[in-house]
Amino acid sequence: MSEVYAVRRGLLRDRCAAVGSAAALVSRPANVRYLAGGAPPGAVLLLGPGGDVLLTPRAPSGDPADGRTDEQLRLSLLPGYDGDPVVAAAGLAASSGAESLAVEEHHLTVSRHRAMGSVAPRLRLADLGATVEQLRVVKDEEEIACLRIAAEITDQALGELLESILVGRTERHLALELERRLVDHGADGPAFATSVATGPNSGQGRHRPSDRRVEEGDFLSVCLGANYRGYRCEIGRTFVIGTTPADWQIELYDLVFAAQRAGREALVPGAAYRDVDRAARYLLDSAGHGGGLAPWTGHGVGLEIDEDPQLAPAAMGKLDACVPVTVEPGVHLPGRGGVRIDDTLVVRPEADGGPELLTITTKELLAL
Repeated sequence: MSEVYAVRRGLLRDRCAAVGSAAALVSRPANVRYLAGGAPPGAVLLLGPGGDVLLTPRAPSGDPADGRTDEQLRLSLLPGYDGDPVVAAAGLAASSGAESLAVEEHHLTVSRHRAMGSVAPRLRLADLGATVEQLRVVKDEEEIACLRIAAEITDQALGELLESILVGRTERHLALELERRLVDHGADGPAFATSVATGPNSGQGRHRPSDRRVEEGDFLSVCLGANYRGYRCEIGRTFVIGTTPADWQIELYDLVFAAQRAGREALVPGAAYRDVDRAARYLLDSAGHGGGLAPWTGHGVGLEIDEDPQLAPAAMGKLDACVPVTVEPGVHLPGRGGVRIDDTLVVRPEADGGPELLTITTKELLAL
């Protein structure tokens, strides 16, 4: 894997050189991990004339959740606990002869930016922008393998919950149990805060679990995901509790299922982001639910649970192969509840079988 990280850093160095910057400072944690393999909290990565250096306030602990740092990188352990790695990196870049330094302005605070200027006043600071995030959009097969395992863990945890007794238990308790099961099956932790929504809460995006208890006849919506070696997936399903679904529940479920299927089928290399969103949104809008829809149909996943691309009405760009995304339409009817169906998929050419579905828990409307 060391060669992989070296290649990634080389691509970043080439892009910086093309805009006249011989050095770059990466401070956003997910970007540091992408380029360095792993890093303790607070670490930053300097790519400069004197070589690539990982500056960190503490030594790597060996915790799998922090990843495994590329052995080719030079490690600089900062003395004391009050040294800012960003400021130290600016000083090191200046002392190594760099005249300019590209930084992630969207991640740095104003005070840190000023502190860098105070220790290296002759160093010209340029904006690196979202260059690393753009490199991260297309995943290699090692990354996709991690996402695939994260999805398997998530499916296992959800499947076990569906076999247990649910009536009378609170949303909060079910969410905690799902997160425990994720870890039991090998996850480093949850990919994001698990959402469990029942009855009138169901169908809401990222609902915060409450003390409401599951009742017979409820819709039950769950959204969860595992974090495995830093890579995060997402699944969302909706079920009916303890009885035959009512006609309105079946009708609403079938509508959202059709919208989700349309979005999944639109995931082909070269498809515009907005066209994938439109494929799912059109069906829900035509049925009269356009006013309450989420601002997007899906998003990229990887080292963060919400990455580029965004599958949204105004999104610019087109899909490439090997881009993992979610497709997650939903409808919430105030006071009644609703349906959300969410999968993680990888964009693949039709010759390779089309989009690869990573989350495989059934989408049949089950009565639990």
